[in-house]
Amino acid sequence: MKIAALFGRKQRGDRAEHLAEKYLRKQGMKTIERNYRTRQGEVDLIMKDGASFVFVEVRLRSSQDYGGAAASIGHSKRQRIIAAALHYLSGRVALPPCRFDVILLNQLDAEAIEWIKDAFGA
Repeated sequence: MKIAALFGRKQRGDRAEHLAEKYLRKQGMKTIERNYRTRQGEVDLIMKDGASFVFVEVRLRSSQDYGGAAASIGHSKRQRIIAAALHYLSGRVALPPCRFDVILLNQLDAEAIEWIKDAFGA
């Protein structure tokens, strides 16, 4: 039973990331990486918006009981995303302009996407 519940959550998370990526591509952004992982953290999507690199966190919440998707991105989560982004950029001679965006979904529906550009800084 526990494995089935985790599998269902993973599937919903993958679907949310796919919806977010598709949405951002329709906005003119280009996908560079999906699920970039390091020991320090993970970035769901790394996109390019013009000359800028955009590190995207996708959050899906099926319930508003604990504040919804936006409330689930606390200080430690932001620090892990920033650490993964810095790791990704570490091999570059010149740092491109960068920002951290958040895609919020409270249901698996592309019509219900909330996009917060430059949601937090490094």
